Amino acid sequence: MVVSVSVLLLLLVITLIFLRSGSLKTSHAILCAVVGFLVAGTGIAPSVYHGISATAQLVSGFRP
Repeated sequence: MVVSVSVLLLLLVITLIFLRSGSLKTSHAILCAVVGFLVAGTGIAPSVYHGISATAQLVSGFRP
């Protein structure tokens, strides 16, 4: 749960930066959000969640 909240906040910040800079139109941001909600309701949602979790564990294992 912590990973998904962190990823959500990161993506939200990136989206806001793109919206403010003019690189992303509001309609595109809304479309991406709708697609995200639709994907969350399908059978692929657990695979996406596990992929994000595995990536987060991999990245957290790196030591500078």
